[in-house]
Amino acid sequence: MGAQKKGATRVSEDADALARQPLQAVLLADSFATKFRPITLERPKVLLPIVNVPMINYTLAWLESAGVEEVFVFCCAHSRQVIDYLENSEWHSQPNFLVRTIQSHDSISAGDALRVIYERNVIQGDFVLISGDTVSNMSLTQALQEHKERKKKDNNAVMTMIIKRSKPSPITHQSRLGTDELFMAIDTSTKQLLYFEDKADHSKGTISLDKTLLADNPSIVLHNDKQDCYIDICAPEVLSLFTDNFDYQHLRRHFVKGLLLDDIMGYKIYTHEIHASYAARIDNYRSYDIVSKDIIQRWTYPYVPDVKFCGNRSIKLERQGMYRASEIVQSCSSQIGPFTVIGYGTKIGNDTKVSNSVIGEGCTIGSNVSIEGSYIWDNVTIEDGCELRHVIVCDGVILKAGAVLKPGVVLSFKVVIGQGFVVPAYSKVSLLQQPTVEDSDEELEYADNSSGTLEISSIRGTADKLNGEMTPESSETHESELGSGGVGYIWSICEGGHEEEWRHSIAPIPADKLAEITQTIDDDHEFLTQDGTALPPSGELKSDSYSNLSEDDEMEYSKDDSAYFEKEVEATFLRAVHENVKVEHVILEVNSLRLSYNMTSSDCAGAIFYSMMKLSLETPHASASELLQNATNVISTWQRLLKSYLPETDEEIEVILKFEEMCLESGKEFSALFALILQLLYDKDLIEEDAILTWANEKEGADESDKVFVKQAEKFIQWLREASEED
Repeated sequence: MGAQKKGATRVSEDADALARQPLQAVLLADSFATKFRPITLERPKVLLPIVNVPMINYTLAWLESAGVEEVFVFCCAHSRQVIDYLENSEWHSQPNFLVRTIQSHDSISAGDALRVIYERNVIQGDFVLISGDTVSNMSLTQALQEHKERKKKDNNAVMTMIIKRSKPSPITHQSRLGTDELFMAIDTSTKQLLYFEDKADHSKGTISLDKTLLADNPSIVLHNDKQDCYIDICAPEVLSLFTDNFDYQHLRRHFVKGLLLDDIMGYKIYTHEIHASYAARIDNYRSYDIVSKDIIQRWTYPYVPDVKFCGNRSIKLERQGMYRASEIVQSCSSQIGPFTVIGYGTKIGNDTKVSNSVIGEGCTIGSNVSIEGSYIWDNVTIEDGCELRHVIVCDGVILKAGAVLKPGVVLSFKVVIGQGFVVPAYSKVSLLQQPTVEDSDEELEYADNSSGTLEISSIRGTADKLNGEMTPESSETHESELGSGGVGYIWSICEGGHEEEWRHSIAPIPADKLAEITQTIDDDHEFLTQDGTALPPSGELKSDSYSNLSEDDEMEYSKDDSAYFEKEVEATFLRAVHENVKVEHVILEVNSLRLSYNMTSSDCAGAIFYSMMKLSLETPHASASELLQNATNVISTWQRLLKSYLPETDEEIEVILKFEEMCLESGKEFSALFALILQLLYDKDLIEEDAILTWANEKEGADESDKVFVKQAEKFIQWLREASEED
């Protein structure tokens, strides 16, 4: 009886206890993976800069804003670097936000890390589990409340996973972040996760589900359009489950799948989907590129370059997404393109062009240098005439005159590229030699190298520090490998690794590679559909018995994809404007984006027209007539680009609707010019009379507020009708 009374008292006090407990978080400062090698042999991933701010600062800033009061930062690889950084940062003295570190040299997986956390007995209640390479601006309030309410009703509800919609490419079966297509089965009535598969075999064209899963859950919906944000709200039982199951190493592949398959203990995992907020993990080089662009394009607000947080330098936002810090020395003849960040104290020489790139602090860039879609970290020297396209260049690198970095290249710390040397696409270059013994793919998922590289603090004398894993030769003996005066080693791509390189690279997937995959998919699809086993290319797979998604949900999802797509097209268009890129090349890039986002010609036409009109609006003008002249100039210059996406009347109508939308929202200055610009589009043979008359006819039964622009263009529309009748 006494035991029962004690238990009953504890249950009755749960609500008060939960209210009093400070919200805690466990931040994993080790990815337990090798995807960022060779960089992470010398610096921990969480300290790598993303838009000139260490990754971990974005994660900590979000945790603080989300109401977390105490964070335990788990350090393993390069733990001393992480601890030193935190102790010397503003996080060391934040009021009401305590950051503690837990160090372990024996952990080789996330499972090991959570077992250490359990042994330390520091977690007192529900906690947030997150990786230190995560960027988010979501509010935790609703997700946390849902988790606590479920836990009150069912003690087996041990985890809530944060997810977000992310339609995968039907071509590559990857999300925009470069992660594999993810299949999740969710009960729409309870949000319970029932199935999780992140390593589907697409060559088979099918996935297997237990029949009882469908029979027992009539509300089940199978999705392949969800992104795992790697933000989890966990009950303390999660830690004990890892301790009880030593075979749990990977958070998803072992723990999540293990709980879903365990029908004895009955533990449950739920999901919370975010829509308007941002959350993404930097898992590979492609996601590094995408998240950087999202930050620059302000999807992550308030964690953006011009807002001061966690000690970052103040930086000024200018038009077309250009950010410049103070103390920059820039030649008058140099050109800084859109969506570019220039760090403090950087010098840029004559006739140099920089676009869609991030330049760190203290860099020296010579004359006639071309930098596109690249990430240049601190104190880099780039001499005259160099070319860099879609590359990462780490601190202290020197590029001698005329050096060329092909797309996908990664240069680790203090590498020197010789004069005029061309570094091949997707090359990894380091002062450290490539490990001679590679772990298996399975081990790579859990260990960032447990054989002695955990405490490398200097790139000098690394051969003996790596416990024999690196060969003992010094980099100076192979200078010719990187041209005259070059210092470093080009790592070889392992057998079968070429596909992974272009899949996970910061460089866009080449158009010829996309065409090759598309052809393969067409061939496979034709074969599979003979017996009806092919999966739909994207979206969600619903059980025949149930569908609970409203049209509003579908529209919300569609808006997310469209917004990202339009931003990407705008960035591509602005780069073409500033760098005089040929129309043919722009079309190739837009087509690549179209395939990646699974968009239509209408989507492309609308996005390109929007970009053209936005450029007209942002070009200086003092009157409506000057704005009209801006629009005329832009449309005349780029009409061939727009025309290539207007094959039918439907696409032309999409352009008119997009223009209407702009005039009512983001480009109200165009409102008075609607009829004139509509006629301009007609005169340039971009929009035919059928499209204009169809648009006008469809407005006949609309409200008066929807007829504003039809009335404004009434004379022009009447002229078209009369001309049509005469014909």
